[in-house]
Amino acid sequence: MLPRPQRKPPLRTDAAFILKDAVARVALPSRRAFLRRGLTLGGLGLLTGCSLVDDASVETALARISRFNDDVQGALFSPDRLAPTYPESMITRPFPFNAYYGEDEIREVDGSRFALEVTGQVADKRSWTLAELNALPQAEQVTRHICVEGWSAIGKWGGVPFATFLRRVGADTSARYVGFKCADDYHTSIDMATALHPQTLLALTYDGQTLPPRYGYPLKLRMPTKLGYKNPKHIQALFVTNTHPGGYWEDQGYNWFGGI
Repeated sequence: MLPRPQRKPPLRTDAAFILKDAVARVALPSRRAFLRRGLTLGGLGLLTGCSLVDDASVETALARISRFNDDVQGALFSPDRLAPTYPESMITRPFPFNAYYGEDEIREVDGSRFALEVTGQVADKRSWTLAELNALPQAEQVTRHICVEGWSAIGKWGGVPFATFLRRVGADTSARYVGFKCADDYHTSIDMATALHPQTLLALTYDGQTLPPRYGYPLKLRMPTKLGYKNPKHIQALFVTNTHPGGYWEDQGYNWFGGI
């Protein structure tokens, strides 16, 4: 997740500033670097078939590039390729807090009253308590969290393999998306292939202890194959769907697939 968004200044309509603004709105640093090195305003227009004359046209062009990136990343994603794992000696201590709000606004969730809502294209739509989630088969991983802002950290996460949970509730794994709603008003969604990836966890612990509030208590989705903003905290509800659910940052222009 990312810091609280700032109000965007009005977009200037001369060519240099349109291109500069376009580069600034591409989420990944590697993509920004590519644009800075080789893309002209005319090139951006040719790539997208858009006439870049105002804010709306730039947004349309960037949306087309973003959809293209999503399609390419989805095609290249392998459900069998694992992200690197690390020894516990390499864990980043303390692991950084990151969200679209400050640490003084961390959500406090009453675990005794928690019930994970499960809806959409699933056979079993009942809610799940923390005790029931903890009774399912568990796994642990020491993996790297990579933030779109350019930093990374290694942490140890434990919880229920998400593929195990989806099969337990009879999810339609031919559906395209899984969406998440969170207690901190965050929301995001992922593709089904990533949902079924063996390293995708419904995380209940961090570093061998109950997941702390700053890391997403009572339930966080941990995916080392995705950038940080795709890893929601304080999950309250999930749903399986064929309708594109979007997300908090994705709806503001960040790439939806968000893979690394």
